[in-house]
Amino acid sequence: MSSLSIVHSRAQVGIQALPVTIEVHMTNGLPRLSIVGLPEAAVKESQDRVRSALLNSQFEFPLQRFTINLAPADLPKEGGRFDLAIALGILAASRQIPADQLSGYEIVGELALSGEVRPVRGVLPMALEARQIQRQVVVPQENATEASMVNNVSILPVKHLLEICAHLQGSALITPYCTDHTPDPANAIHKADLNEVRGQHHAKRALEVAATGGHNLIMVGPPGTGKTMLASRMPSILPPMTENEALETATVASIARNGFDASVWGIRPFRTPHHTASGVALVGGGSHPRPGEVSLAHNGILFLDELPEFDKRVLEVLREPLESGHITISRAAHQAEFPANFQLIAAMNPCPCGYLGDANNRCQCSPQHVSRYRSRISGPLLDRIDLHIEVPNLPRAELRQDAVRESSAEVRTRVIAARKVQLERGGKPNNLLSNREIEQFCRLNEADERLLDNAMEQLGLSARAWYRILKVARTIADLAGKENIQTLHLTEAITYRRLERKPV
Repeated sequence: MSSLSIVHSRAQVGIQALPVTIEVHMTNGLPRLSIVGLPEAAVKESQDRVRSALLNSQFEFPLQRFTINLAPADLPKEGGRFDLAIALGILAASRQIPADQLSGYEIVGELALSGEVRPVRGVLPMALEARQIQRQVVVPQENATEASMVNNVSILPVKHLLEICAHLQGSALITPYCTDHTPDPANAIHKADLNEVRGQHHAKRALEVAATGGHNLIMVGPPGTGKTMLASRMPSILPPMTENEALETATVASIARNGFDASVWGIRPFRTPHHTASGVALVGGGSHPRPGEVSLAHNGILFLDELPEFDKRVLEVLREPLESGHITISRAAHQAEFPANFQLIAAMNPCPCGYLGDANNRCQCSPQHVSRYRSRISGPLLDRIDLHIEVPNLPRAELRQDAVRESSAEVRTRVIAARKVQLERGGKPNNLLSNREIEQFCRLNEADERLLDNAMEQLGLSARAWYRILKVARTIADLAGKENIQTLHLTEAITYRRLERKPV
């Protein structure tokens, strides 16, 4: 007796959910179950989990020869995500469930020995792909909320192997999972408010400009001046996420180690890795590539405090994602690409002790120590940071007098209005403008061109910095509601480059 069944599933490669066809062939011969198709250790072990799950669910495990092929054969398969599909393939091949019912489903889930279905990573990208070909998605109960974030796809949640078998036999149909995941605007705004920061009006202005145009920002100042406090308020003034942005961010979280959390749907991520983080932790990697901090901060903020304390080689790996908005992890067998369109907010002290320029002359660092400290941040990396600002130590009297302060909601209103202008004009925030779009949207008159040329020469800036100054000036003009960049906007943009390669 010979019988063949086919089940559809998906493998996770980066943020992609690539199709995998599970072919189960049952034939006469010595009892044996073999899995082919480049399975890794966890996939090979699924034969023992599947056998126990079937027997404990009161199904028969025929004493026949089973060959299970995971196609395509050159695609690496990992984890226990194929357990449920393999079990259903065996049941269909042995005619314990109807094989013709499986073609309209994509199935994923790990099996416990009792037959219970355990959650897996990467369900959200699987649901996105299944929607394109109009198949129903069978997922573990704990993954149902995550999969339901994708509209117009039928999600069938299962707790036990018996539930999906009863559904396929028509004796107890599973009700498709439905949930209302419309984000609550109140929850999508971070609770920390900008009006809690006293003084530092120049830094607050820079935050507003950065939030409006999506620009990167570095703050330099002694300890205790509010750099971390300012950075933590940045998400509270950012524009709300679009549906596509929320899906992209949730897709990255879906394949990460901690998995997807429905409570943060629609909230821009704010990632704060410690300065001891490795390059792999920051940009991603591993034998089976996983997203790093730059990808987990996609469509949000990556805050690097004490920037010079990071290993210099680790900082240099930021250059590619800052420029391209994605990161590619290459391995011998395959490569994975992750999105990494984030805003970099960095903070650093002016010198190793932190008190360079202090009015009380507390700094004991020599010029060589200061130069060595600041050289940990390379010129090419500074080039990619649009705004460089000082956050000085303010007198206590000035802090006490600062009683009237704008809230995050007030600043956010201006940011949203200016961002809307950018999207209507170029379809993207100003920081993503191409060189051709900069020439089109960021034109200067002759006097301002001479002003910018002089600034470039005096500050020793690169051609990349020239384009970034224009993009920042365009953002400042948008905040002012002006169609063209004026001298006032350009001069403010130039002041945000004063710290580049210059002593603080």
